[in-house]
Amino acid sequence: MLTKKEQRLRRARQTRIRIATQGVARLTVTRTNLHIYASVISGDGGKVIACASTAEAEVRKCLGATGKGGNVAAAQIIGKRVAEKAKAAGVEKVAFDRSGFAYHGRVKALADAAREAGLQF
Repeated sequence: MLTKKEQRLRRARQTRIRIATQGVARLTVTRTNLHIYASVISGDGGKVIACASTAEAEVRKCLGATGKGGNVAAAQIIGKRVAEKAKAAGVEKVAFDRSGFAYHGRVKALADAAREAGLQF
């Protein structure tokens, strides 16, 4: 019997295998109870092109009080921020890697915000 974490990691591994065959940049999302992290990784998986998280000082100022990084509003800010950084680095098209998390709530909010900011996936 697999634990909940092992099941999520198994789903994540399968997704990464599929994305690797495409050879495009990948927008990866990781979430914890307090923060959400997003990174754009090159097609070969060797280089981080852009990243954003609620742990950054600028984002924490924008969110206000401490401990506000684990909500949908924070995920929207991170989605917009990572899309702007990726576009500045010359990346327009990415594959969305949700790391085995359900496409719901914060993960969905981040993806929608990144799409509105101009990333295509």
